[in-house]
Amino acid sequence: MSFKDTLLGLLIIIIWGINFVVIAWGLDGLPPLLMGALRFALVFSVGFLFVKKPNIPFKWLAAYALVISFGQFAFLFSAMSLGMPAGLASLVLQSQALFTLIFAALLLKEQVKFVQLLAMLVAGLGLYTIASTGEDTIMTGIGFMLTIMGASCWALGNIVNRVINKKGFKPGVDLVIWSAWIPVIPFAISSYFIEGPDLIIESLIGFNWVSFLSLAYLAVAASIVGYSLWSHLLGQYPAAQVAPLTLGVPIVGITASAFFLNETISTTQWMGSALVLFGLVINAFGEKLTVRLKRMRVNTEV
Repeated sequence: MSFKDTLLGLLIIIIWGINFVVIAWGLDGLPPLLMGALRFALVFSVGFLFVKKPNIPFKWLAAYALVISFGQFAFLFSAMSLGMPAGLASLVLQSQALFTLIFAALLLKEQVKFVQLLAMLVAGLGLYTIASTGEDTIMTGIGFMLTIMGASCWALGNIVNRVINKKGFKPGVDLVIWSAWIPVIPFAISSYFIEGPDLIIESLIGFNWVSFLSLAYLAVAASIVGYSLWSHLLGQYPAAQVAPLTLGVPIVGITASAFFLNETISTTQWMGSALVLFGLVINAFGEKLTVRLKRMRVNTEV
């Protein structure tokens, strides 16, 4: 990558890493489902002014929106409101890479390679280690499970994205923005029936500058700016070179959460986190390393 694009990549990592701290701040004044509705309403109302509507059939816009926008963030926001620490959430959510491998094999009949199986085993052991920590930690079981479900929805969104690509369309930030009005509907309905009209009215009456800045960051910085820069990098470099950048997100997320939210992670959770990150590293770089080792072996034999 050029020096400029490397800096852009670092900016994306910082924006998406701090995103989890901002979510925690936003949840102090807004219930999770209402916050989701307001976030995506803001994404669409701002983004459509600057980004052209993509030439993608509505059914694929809806499929993408319902799993990666509604599903992922309904579970993530709810998880964090029910005791999932922001730092650990930023890490556990990255298990989407492993769920993507599983769903791609089941739904798209893609072959799972040995390196990918090893990555899933290592990261899965890490997730189990995190989940098995005692009740004296700040993480709750329901928060962990909801975060895993959010990661699964993100993975399903990745599958939808692949299908859209295979059909000859070019999904990018335009897909994110022009599908953003769709999740507002299920978010609003869910908020009404689960959180209740009284809490919605109370939250809107008590809406303050912290809630506004949190929503603005989630909509403009994390969604519009973040995905715009991400699309730019994907357009300039191979996906295999860009995708590993997401490994830096949980590092920023855990660090920012410790600094801004005073979150602490137990020794067992650190061990589990290290295993998850190691699994993600194997998934991102293992195949390349295997190919290089084979080439070195062939050259040595010659």
